[in-house]
Amino acid sequence: MKDQYVIGIDYGTDSVRALVINAANGQEEASAVRAYPRWKQQLYCDASKSQFRQHPLDYIECLEGAVVDALGQCDASIAGQIKGISIDTTGSTPVAVDRSGQALAMLPEFADNPNAMFILWKDHTANAEAEEINHLVRNYEIDFTKYVGGIYSSEWFWAKILKTLRSDYRIREKAFSWVEHCDWISAQLTGNTDPLTLRRSRCAAGHKAMWNEEFDGLPSEDFLTKLDPLLSGLRDKLYQDTYTADAAMGTISAEWAQRLGLPADVKIGVGAFDAHMGAVGAMIEPYALCKVIGTSTCDILVAPNDEVGHLLIKGICGQVDGSVLPGMLGMEAGQSAFGDIYAWFAKLILNPVKDLLGSELADEIHDKIIPYLAEKAKALPVTKDDMVAVDWLNGRRTPDANHTLKGSIMGLDLGITSIKIFKSLVESTAFGSKSIVERFDSEGVKIKEVIAIGGVARKSDFVMQILSDVLQVPIKVARADQACALGAAMFASVVAGIHPNVHAAQQAMGTGFDAIYTPREAESKIYQHLYGKYLQAGDFVENVFIANQVV
Repeated sequence: MKDQYVIGIDYGTDSVRALVINAANGQEEASAVRAYPRWKQQLYCDASKSQFRQHPLDYIECLEGAVVDALGQCDASIAGQIKGISIDTTGSTPVAVDRSGQALAMLPEFADNPNAMFILWKDHTANAEAEEINHLVRNYEIDFTKYVGGIYSSEWFWAKILKTLRSDYRIREKAFSWVEHCDWISAQLTGNTDPLTLRRSRCAAGHKAMWNEEFDGLPSEDFLTKLDPLLSGLRDKLYQDTYTADAAMGTISAEWAQRLGLPADVKIGVGAFDAHMGAVGAMIEPYALCKVIGTSTCDILVAPNDEVGHLLIKGICGQVDGSVLPGMLGMEAGQSAFGDIYAWFAKLILNPVKDLLGSELADEIHDKIIPYLAEKAKALPVTKDDMVAVDWLNGRRTPDANHTLKGSIMGLDLGITSIKIFKSLVESTAFGSKSIVERFDSEGVKIKEVIAIGGVARKSDFVMQILSDVLQVPIKVARADQACALGAAMFASVVAGIHPNVHAAQQAMGTGFDAIYTPREAESKIYQHLYGKYLQAGDFVENVFIANQVV
């Protein structure tokens, strides 16, 4: 095969990365990253209310900057040989759009309105709306949550829309439709942003919007109107059909071809969520659990439809035909906070230093604090009397979504140090992972191996070893430094016609694994005892502490 090139674009929580790949052999030619400038300043966000919004200009400006930067590192001839671009994003991250498909925040009158911006995946301002959806589903003739684990989450599409429509009459009057980030940014590149005709992601629709062919698409007009009359008529302004990520969104527009310095015939793929494309980049196979470990985790599993398609797996983030690999059932679970918990603890330590001694000193040690804590914690023994933490600092995603829950640390005494607390927090994230594995197992889906990707997986042998000990299975870490962007590039190669299908793209472009962690027998045995304490602590938090809170 002659050299042909594609670009995989990965939108993370904090930045966007562009990866230029030789589709013939998977060789990385260049990559570039751009951090969202407005998000970096935490504009339009309020962590005390779990409000997290991102401005569409951050997405557009950083996409252009990252692609131009990456191509600038390549041989001058490569730009002219780019054949396809595919994009992954966080999700559910929807935005209100006008009739043309323009995000409302791009209009002058909404430029500083957080409700006109993308509602980031970890925004939990719609907890009440999610509970209303769950209450109605339990009393409705059709269970529209049956394919999303039986519980609807405040992190998802409908809850966020309803919350926004109720909160902001200006958005209510101007919004024509709503579009997921992965669909909106891919459509931008084609120039066809019409919300009635742009191709919608099967991945986003199935996992977050209760879309299923059994329901003839989205939940019925009757259901949505019963939920709230404000949703009346919206279904007809959304979509009925969805597309897997091996389908084309269209061809690059003349404007974007010029802005990026690319040929006019570049194919743009239908988008998907980062974890799902990341699993493809990590060479996921049937019954291999791919853990995308970063600020949060997404756990992705695939299996043949004829083997598990009859199951309705309780408490996960959906089971969708083709959401990961076309032709297979894609299943998603995950934790609402993972690396975020470590970052929170680092800030807890550093903020007083910053206040007392100035930001210069705090900034100097900021990047050193977590590796320092991990190195010191590595030397601590694991005992049955260790303190136990619960990892619900940002609520619980799976199993059984509940974002009103809180984290906890139990077993504190005057001999506890910051190192011991950090160790317990790392262990709590591993225990949260184990609860997910146990749910799949109890629901009849066996996991044969674990693959890990993401920043935490590649940077912290301390975290990964504890994870292996707790899960009691070997964990393979994908060699690809940017597996999500690589997965997007694999899909781009299929959309562009370079490879006939995703499996062929994986075989040609995959990079394999560069580390394997195996369980330590003695520590693993103790961790099973501590996991029992974790379950007890979680039960207390959920059924006693939270249940008895006065609202």
